[in-house]
Amino acid sequence: QEPLVESGGGSVQAGGSLRLSCAASGDFFSFACMGWFRQAPGKEREKVATVNGAGGTSYEDSVKDRFTISKDNAKNTLYLQMNSLKPEDSALYYCAYDPLGSCALARFPYRGQGTQVTVSA
Repeated sequence: QEPLVESGGGSVQAGGSLRLSCAASGDFFSFACMGWFRQAPGKEREKVATVNGAGGTSYEDSVKDRFTISKDNAKNTLYLQMNSLKPEDSALYYCAYDPLGSCALARFPYRGQGTQVTVSA
């Protein structure tokens, strides 16, 4: 069983919304640092948002006020609500975690396969 499985990607017009989900299996979810990353063709991987075991969040500057990361410990599921999407948000989005828990020190050694998000102008 894969430890992280993403879903919710798709194609949307600029200004639209999508909600990504990441279903986690294992006993790490409630205390790990969880994160969403994205990578577009020819570009570096980008850390989009993180949430630590206490619920503290952080965001990459370009998505602040548009994206919201959240987690449901009862369902072992991580979410990324994406609003006001722009063409430059198009990328493969994947979730990852670091069992150490501190997002400040996290290296995110474990990741899912990803889900594609495409935003058209």
